[in-house]
Amino acid sequence: MQKPLILVTNDDGITAPGIRHLVEFMLEIGEVVVVAPNSPQSGKGHAITINSTLTFEEIGLDGPQKDYSLSGTPVDCVKFALDKILPRRPDLVVSGINHGSNSSINVIYSGTMSAAVEAGMEGLQAIGFSLLDFSWDADFSQAKDFIQTIVKKVLANPLPPGVVLNVNIPKLPKEEIKGVKVCRQAHAKWEENFDERTNPHGKKYYWLTGYFNNMDTGQDADETALSEGYISIVPVKFDLTAHEHLQNLRQILE
Repeated sequence: MQKPLILVTNDDGITAPGIRHLVEFMLEIGEVVVVAPNSPQSGKGHAITINSTLTFEEIGLDGPQKDYSLSGTPVDCVKFALDKILPRRPDLVVSGINHGSNSSINVIYSGTMSAAVEAGMEGLQAIGFSLLDFSWDADFSQAKDFIQTIVKKVLANPLPPGVVLNVNIPKLPKEEIKGVKVCRQAHAKWEENFDERTNPHGKKYYWLTGYFNNMDTGQDADETALSEGYISIVPVKFDLTAHEHLQNLRQILE
């Protein structure tokens, strides 16, 4: 039987340790093609390149997979892969493994998850993986078995149309991870401010700073699951319509 074709991408750049581990994990499951940004693209969300050109090149990295770097965003990578690189439609798109959390409201800003959402918009099965460790030398190997199990289950049991998975993995040794929980997105936000500084020429500049404020203690929330040592899986859809409010708003506004 033909092996499943798996497209791998990310937002940390094609040489980031997270994506190289994900490629290694996926090679044990299927045929792998990598199309990823040639430089870090964290926080780009669903941005696409429209005011400049794109370039790509095949690069030689260890393994039997094909690796292509693109001068664009994670969403550009998915679009470009489908139109110009892949020999056929992939059976699965996996994005990550992100260096750091994409739980709760972070999903809105995440280039990792936006790549997965773009794949979902194209009618493809897609999963975004993130490890709650921002360090460049994070130990992604602890997540291997969990990631492979989730991927195999999705390949065997396709997701509903328009739904992709946001998977976040706690920073714990494998034996301390308690399991997997399917969750909802926690109600949380970033409390932000811009730190004002002055450069040697007297010109002011600003750094975005702040802290993460979790206002949700629900047992079904992703932040709760992660804090208790579980892997959180949130089903995400790209339809942003507030369906539950349609009827009431029609009565008010129409």
